[in-house]
Amino acid sequence: MNIIIRADEEQKSELLQRGFNNNVNIQWLGSGENISGINADAVFDFLFDDDNPAANERIDGVPVFVHAVNCTCSDIGQSNYIRMNGWNNFINRPLTEFACVDRNSQNVAEKILQNLGWKFVWVKDDYGLVAARILAMIINEAYFALEENVSSKAQIDIAMKLGTNYPYGPFEWGEKIGLKHITHLLQRLYQNDGRYSISSLLIKESSE
Repeated sequence: MNIIIRADEEQKSELLQRGFNNNVNIQWLGSGENISGINADAVFDFLFDDDNPAANERIDGVPVFVHAVNCTCSDIGQSNYIRMNGWNNFINRPLTEFACVDRNSQNVAEKILQNLGWKFVWVKDDYGLVAARILAMIINEAYFALEENVSSKAQIDIAMKLGTNYPYGPFEWGEKIGLKHITHLLQRLYQNDGRYSISSLLIKESSE
């Protein structure tokens, strides 16, 4: 099976850590390299601009897996596109969330993922999928607690790790993922749900 992956070096490193079955041939592309015209059984675009889906290169005829946390399949508007989360420390997880609104494309995508040797789960086509939405909310609440002088960043991180057995605390997660990614998702979610009101301190730190 031949696949194309467009990714930055950090994303590529996480993908290699996750691994692929031996029958998978990969052509790696970087930022600015076009996919159109290259023959492949599937495309993975981790550099997809999910803040402006209409600005991305359009690819037809094969399943296209895109890092798209801040937009939905309906926003993308192509039935062969499958959403996933390409945030740092999400790519190399043993189980990956995917969303797709076209049943035929989902069936084809499942065969591709099985050939890759990846474990996966289908989730609803919502902004943030599932894990990213929950984690963004946890990080946001941690910033509200910090604003209210509940505790320090280090103590909140320790409490979350000890209390929930998370690998990282909320502030550590925010640093690894990038606070701009967190605020962009929360802004998108807040448009439809007031529960996602963003901490002013989180907004401030994400713009620094």
